[in-house]
Amino acid sequence: MNDFWIACGHHLLDRDEGGGLRVTDEFLKAYFARPELMPPEDACQVERRLHRELLSDPRQPVSAGEIAGIADPDARENWQFVLAFRDLLLRHPTLEAAYLATVRAGANDLPPLFVNQLVHVILRNALDGCDDPFVLRAAELFFRAQRILPHEQALLLGDEEIVGGISPTPVLSLMSMLGATTDAVVDVLNAENVAAYWQRSDQFDMAFDLTADGLGPTALAQVMRRWLSHLLGLDVTIEPLRALLDAKLTWYVGLDADATRLGDRLWHGEELDGPSADRVLALFRLTFVDSALALDDVEDEPVYLILSMSADQKLRMKPQNLLTGLPVKRLEMVT
Repeated sequence: MNDFWIACGHHLLDRDEGGGLRVTDEFLKAYFARPELMPPEDACQVERRLHRELLSDPRQPVSAGEIAGIADPDARENWQFVLAFRDLLLRHPTLEAAYLATVRAGANDLPPLFVNQLVHVILRNALDGCDDPFVLRAAELFFRAQRILPHEQALLLGDEEIVGGISPTPVLSLMSMLGATTDAVVDVLNAENVAAYWQRSDQFDMAFDLTADGLGPTALAQVMRRWLSHLLGLDVTIEPLRALLDAKLTWYVGLDADATRLGDRLWHGEELDGPSADRVLALFRLTFVDSALALDDVEDEPVYLILSMSADQKLRMKPQNLLTGLPVKRLEMVT
């Protein structure tokens, strides 16, 4: 079986009887060993001692006074964030429970970096045993910002961190036959190079084709199903759509901030203008296998999922919206 996303640290975690991830000392030590927390040569004694002690005992309580005693303000802030993250993980039996508690509380005091890393390792657990690189590349949308890459009629996404600083319009390898030249070449995941994903899964350097009627939307739908099953125990079907033709928009979930705003406009009966409609990247229809779980206002009506890009052609998916935005009765009973 091929391994993937090794850098997320899933191999440092234990699993409980239900398959959830349990934090370990090794996982916490990996955070304390990050370059951002390594004391520089001119670090104060308080910072050096704290770092040394936490590498020895990563569960050691740390008071606010100890953090306040760190001389460098940037180091002090880094330690505040990482210890808040550690304490969140230690308060809950699994990483999944910690993440659910955070999103249900609507807490925004945890930096996006830590939230995305939590989503990353939870998805690694949810997708354990997956042998389809298209599904795994689709899952990267959950925790990695994407940028739309222009190419004729195709809807291609590249990792923002990889392609964002290279070139305003990185050339795709499938375009090389057209004679385009640039220093930035991005491979698009396809049937010919799919096997290469296993060696490159931690590099996030393969573009993803989300064109309607292709493999991309179907792969993303599968990830969303696994996400809901793993975290909420919900059994749903999700199918990609080309358009919301004559759809009764009883309930919808925006899969990113821009999609939520567009969905609000549709729900209020407003027609989207051309530029707004062009920002919609994908549409999905979700139905509950057990319709009794849905709120009475919804019953057998489907839930529509909307994915869109921002005005600057970026996609920043919010997977927590799937967990908090569905019309489910007694949500705590299915977790």
